[in-house]
Amino acid sequence: MADRRGITLVAGGTALIACTYGLARYGYGLFLPTFRADFALSSTLSGLLATGAFGSYCAAALLSRRLVGSGRSRAAAALAGALAAGGCVAVAAAPSAAVLGIAVLVAGSGAGLASPALVALVDRAVPAADRSRAQTVVNAGTGLGVLLAGPLALALTGHWRVAWLCFAVLTVLATMATVRAAAPPGNGARAMPDDVVPSAPWHRLRPAIVAALLAGTGSAAVWTFGRDLVVTAGRLDPLASTAFWIVLGAAGATGAVAGDAVRRWDVPRTWTAFAVTLALATGGLALAPDVPVVAFACAAAFGGSYVALSGVLIAWGTQLHPDSPGSANAILFLTLAAGQAFGALLLGSLTDASSSLTAFIAAAVLATASCLPLTRSRPTPPGKPEYALADHGTPTQ
Repeated sequence: MADRRGITLVAGGTALIACTYGLARYGYGLFLPTFRADFALSSTLSGLLATGAFGSYCAAALLSRRLVGSGRSRAAAALAGALAAGGCVAVAAAPSAAVLGIAVLVAGSGAGLASPALVALVDRAVPAADRSRAQTVVNAGTGLGVLLAGPLALALTGHWRVAWLCFAVLTVLATMATVRAAAPPGNGARAMPDDVVPSAPWHRLRPAIVAALLAGTGSAAVWTFGRDLVVTAGRLDPLASTAFWIVLGAAGATGAVAGDAVRRWDVPRTWTAFAVTLALATGGLALAPDVPVVAFACAAAFGGSYVALSGVLIAWGTQLHPDSPGSANAILFLTLAAGQAFGALLLGSLTDASSSLTAFIAAAVLATASCLPLTRSRPTPPGKPEYALADHGTPTQ
């Protein structure tokens, strides 16, 4: 079992992921209907702003890999919180669409630093037997953040600027808790480097990179335009559409099962199950956004499967590069975000040129296609923490 320090770090890290992802990054999708009304944003411009945020995430992930690789994961976590909180304050104060775009870019960048930093910190602080579960619990903070954002938006209906200030305050508190929990032991010993130079070739990550890119592109539909779809096409009122977002976030918390699922079924089968679920949820929402039961069921399926997929990605990267999990996951989460950046722009343009139905169905196809890189995988018996790829050898732990 993890010691008290490890448990405290997992709790703080979960809160930081909740704030940097669920609030600062994905809060844009929650408030998009309001932003479109207040700043006269078209679908293409809305997608462009989301693309900018995903792009800043990618840049931050590259920086995080550099910081983590040099043993500065704690500094990366602190910077993640600072950027997310500062971006939230800037969103709250935005007087124009241009300023809003810059603010969303800054707010979204914090998450790019947070994930690799926390993967490395948890890997160092938690015993090997509990590590996979701890990683996916921290990762499931995304769902908790989305869950928290919904009630805040409801409580502050008509006062979205105050809501974003609340996001900033919560992010500061989560950052302080994480940085404190990640402090080196009080015995004066110097902390060990978070990552070391990888002994395994980086080309092993190629199947994971392709899968992450396709899954990211497909997931952009719901994250960026999901609530807007149920408002414009589904005719849900503000209360119901916010409840839709809350359900998505609550289900996302179930993504913590990803670590146990990988141990039982291996990466290829677990990824395929969650990717297909995500695709079906995306397509189902497009086909029946005006049927509340269907819309809410799709929100739940999407939230749980997306967070689980990102948890599988962490397990995948860690298994392929057990000596450098933070750096490996920086690459994979950067790729996931790159897919989301491209997806937001592509799907926004498709919506304007054709329809939301076309864009969401395209997204569902792309999410399903993320299973293709795993078709040549060779599964290991259930219960084993590692799996093998036919072309790239067997990673060891």
